[in-house]
Amino acid sequence: MNDDLGWNKIFGAILGTALVILGLTIAAQMIYAPHKAAKMGDAIAVAEDTSGGEAAVADTPPDWGTVLPAADVNAGQQVSTKCASCHTFTNGGADGTGPNNWGVIGRQPGSKPGFAYSSAMQDFGKKVPKWDYDHLYLFLAGPQNYISGTKMSFVGLKKPEDRINLIAWLRQQSSSPAAIPAPNPKAAGAAAGAADAKAAAAAPAPVAGTKVPETGGNATAPVSAAGGNATGTAGQTGSGAAAAPKSDKTAPGAPPK
Repeated sequence: MNDDLGWNKIFGAILGTALVILGLTIAAQMIYAPHKAAKMGDAIAVAEDTSGGEAAVADTPPDWGTVLPAADVNAGQQVSTKCASCHTFTNGGADGTGPNNWGVIGRQPGSKPGFAYSSAMQDFGKKVPKWDYDHLYLFLAGPQNYISGTKMSFVGLKKPEDRINLIAWLRQQSSSPAAIPAPNPKAAGAAAGAADAKAAAAAPAPVAGTKVPETGGNATAPVSAAGGNATGTAGQTGSGAAAAPKSDKTAPGAPPK
């Protein structure tokens, strides 16, 4: 009889412990229940860094009639190695992750037979009849930014000279290279103005409290003490020019003072 009661006590203790653990588990789940977000993932707004000024300056295509004849085609071929993992450039070359780009300049976007283009590139091709110099220049700067939804995940060529040299080389990868337009001074001036604005925006701002050297005014070089009135020294502006020191000697024949 005593043995039966002993076993009952043991089983009772085990059951009681299990009930306590279960109760604590349920209570913890009620207290610390996870709250699912309404939408999976949090949208984080990141302010674009324009401290360098480059994002605020438009990337204007150059005057192709001026830059293409002077472009470095060999350098453009070197730039093309960044694209070689996805594209081929030989006549009749196979498609890779991207289409074969022999004769790409002058070809309608999204029209290479046998290649599965994204719908975004196909839609772009419906609006743009051919890859010309301007569209390639802007596309190569950032494919995803220029054609949203394109499968081309390449980060882009940020240096204008790299794009110009690459386009000059791509022009030659064709059975009938596209014509080079006549120089257009107006386009050249617009591109030069954009480049100057980008350079000015990227220049470091002067440190507060730094004195900028004065220039301008009627500054002249110091005048020697051999005679004449000095009108100022270089770097001095406005009135108040320093006078030349007086000489103790009198000119020959002059009345004594």
